[in-house]
Amino acid sequence: MRVPLSLLFAVFCVACDSTPTGPTSVDQGLWGGDHVTMTVGTTGSHLEFDCAHGDIPGALSVNNGDLVANGTFVREHGGPIRVDDQTDQHPALYTGQVSSGRMKLSIRLTDSGEVVGSFDLVQGSSGRIAKCL
Repeated sequence: MRVPLSLLFAVFCVACDSTPTGPTSVDQGLWGGDHVTMTVGTTGSHLEFDCAHGDIPGALSVNNGDLVANGTFVREHGGPIRVDDQTDQHPALYTGQVSSGRMKLSIRLTDSGEVVGSFDLVQGSSGRIAKCL
């Protein structure tokens, strides 16, 4: 049986147009949503929340749209910061999905298993944060 060359070419093109299977970088810059602002850079990402902040070291990448990254999460408190204040820092797992300029992000503290929350971010948005007083 002979297969027309045009059919082979069409099958080849469809196969090449599949979803990427390797990691890709999350677009650098500002991402934000309700109660969160995230700045993605080449050497790390910084997050600001209403009464907390977090950091993810290294380049932020996704694999087929899935984000999984280890970092830190630091709870803040209102009022002045005393010299002898202990930092409430925890190792954290940041997970989610990134697609078409939108990110769904969940945070879980790995030392306690506590789920901090889930956030919806949009690329280019500064977010809406009300820092604790």
